[in-house]
Amino acid sequence: MLLLRLAAQDLLTLNARRRMVPHLAARWRHFRGADASLTERSAWAESLVSLAEDLVAAGRGNVEMIVECAATLDESERSGDPRLIDVVLVGHHPEGSGLSVQLVELKRWSMVTRVERATADLVHVPGMGRKKHPALQLQEYYEAFTSDRGPLHGLRFECGGFAYLHNATDASVRPLVDVDAPTGAYAGVYTQDRREQLLTDLRRHFADEGAASAAEILLQKMGLRNTPLLDAMIRSRGEDTVFTLRGRQKAVADQILDTASKVLPDPRQPALVPDERRVVFLVTGGAGTGKSAIGLQLKADLEAAGHTVKYASGSRAFNGALQEHVGYGDREFRESFTYFSSFVTPPDPPLDVLICDEAHRLRDRSTNRWNAAHNGTKPQVDELLDASRLTVFFLDEGQTVRPQEVGSAELVEDAAQRYGARLVRYRLREQFRCGGSDAYIRWVRALLGVSPEEPHPWTPDGLMHVEVADTPEELERIIRTEARAGASARMVAGYCWPWTKPQGEEKRLEDDVRIGDWHRPWNADSESFCADEAPPTRLWAVHEKGLGQIGCVYTAQGLEWDWCGVIMGDDMVRRDDRWVFRRGKERKDPASGVRRVAVPGSFDPKVRPGSVDDVQFAQLVRHAYHVLMTRASRATVLYSTDEETRAYLKGLVGEVQIHGLRPTWENLPEEARTPHLPRPRRGRRSRRRRPGPGPHSPELRLF
Repeated sequence: MLLLRLAAQDLLTLNARRRMVPHLAARWRHFRGADASLTERSAWAESLVSLAEDLVAAGRGNVEMIVECAATLDESERSGDPRLIDVVLVGHHPEGSGLSVQLVELKRWSMVTRVERATADLVHVPGMGRKKHPALQLQEYYEAFTSDRGPLHGLRFECGGFAYLHNATDASVRPLVDVDAPTGAYAGVYTQDRREQLLTDLRRHFADEGAASAAEILLQKMGLRNTPLLDAMIRSRGEDTVFTLRGRQKAVADQILDTASKVLPDPRQPALVPDERRVVFLVTGGAGTGKSAIGLQLKADLEAAGHTVKYASGSRAFNGALQEHVGYGDREFRESFTYFSSFVTPPDPPLDVLICDEAHRLRDRSTNRWNAAHNGTKPQVDELLDASRLTVFFLDEGQTVRPQEVGSAELVEDAAQRYGARLVRYRLREQFRCGGSDAYIRWVRALLGVSPEEPHPWTPDGLMHVEVADTPEELERIIRTEARAGASARMVAGYCWPWTKPQGEEKRLEDDVRIGDWHRPWNADSESFCADEAPPTRLWAVHEKGLGQIGCVYTAQGLEWDWCGVIMGDDMVRRDDRWVFRRGKERKDPASGVRRVAVPGSFDPKVRPGSVDDVQFAQLVRHAYHVLMTRASRATVLYSTDEETRAYLKGLVGEVQIHGLRPTWENLPEEARTPHLPRPRRGRRSRRRRPGPGPHSPELRLF
């Protein structure tokens, strides 16, 4: 957990806009489930700002301030309240290449008296009673932060700590600074009288540049800068420990594995009397809460235990990306990933486990586009339950984007009841995509009207970056610049232009997405490669040649990139403080015969007037943009084809503060970069059971 990560100079800018304390208070309530106390708010408004001003005065305004930072990686798993450090200052040391870190305890004490004559460990604060010397609290944080469960483990660093009392004098807090006060690297105390010494020490601790890259390294170690899903799978090649699950993720996976061990037969020792119990797990959570990470880790662990497992989804893009980039050349591995519609005829014998990812994409009936004789005759959810003894559904009702998609918690609950299966429900909340920024997810949901919360200005939090481009050319320039530097990046758009199939024998792509003089093709509606090596639909999201085409919600759902450029079309425009949803009409170009836009709006064939009413149409469009805006792990660049909507977005996002806030790939050190990996070489690889941790199996934290 952390509430904010910004350079000192940017924190002051945020405070000047009167957005710092409200943002911190909202984050506090999200994580802690209660309102921040007046003491906390006052410390943010006074001590935090004063500390930032001192950093700027010392010429160290670039030093990153991580506010309310968890002391270890697993604070949420400890009993009692988490240990939260008021501020962690992060930068590079001026005399070395390692990180320089200072843990800061903010104290608004203006007077302290001695309790025991022989020691200053315990002091009296008027109005607050007996308190421990801040150095003793910092000692606990220091030991946790630098331990093997702390984010500094494995890094080169210098770490210290100090108590910051900006409104006290040496005389008013004499016990804190006297000769018998605790000592150590974490035992500094700075008052008004010691401000010049503080400025000198800040210059001694921190270099005058490079703090942003140091903070990136620390965030990565904290699990907030995660390895993208496909890259983690490629590194493991589907064989070994795929992810390091944390917090609620780990608890859910452990409980499912424990239940599987009790219900499923041991392949090595079959039971004399088979256990006929059926169990259905329903795991719900928003975009980026780690559903796929849990599912893929469960698959690896259950296969390693000798169970028959299949991983099903409703997404061709997701399955295609996994099969191409992870299971390339391994037929057995590729075939373990399938679709919801693959179980019209149940397997005999049934699978031990069927993992159903993106269960919000379940259909009422399974259909076969090639052979109607293979269409389903019962609810698709029933086919999935028939296929296995233990079924796991991962579901987010906020990502339903097609009218035929009926997946919901109620649907799964009703099916489990019909089958007499034990239903176990879990809810995921912690955010692992979008830089771990829960604030960004809430902002997007409020912006689009997916949640009842009113839209509000975006508050930069140092975890996720947002900006609004003035033109499509500017959006593409930003995305291509980041891609050339090594980041994974894609451009996506609302379905607001006709979609032409590849033309001619060479399978040429038509530039359907047309905004003024800027023209680009949709991703290829093809099962094979097209002209100029444009990849087929299932590979657009991961193939290096996919950057030149525009993706839509159907090819982006379930995947993520470092940077994502999102084009909002005329299907959702802002008018008079509300969203207006519009359907488009097409015309045929007389010269080329290609369909073009006659009336701007939605051209999605799945949401025609005859298939959905206006209320459903609005909901599906909102959900589609919610999916598109939550594909990035570092930065989202927005552009709207509608001038009034673009002005509205710019008003919410505000002016882009380039210094330190735009996380360009080039300003990251090598340790903080995880470039997308190439497809593995062709050839079958051996399937082996998951080994224990070793020196060459680094922890990978994933969305």
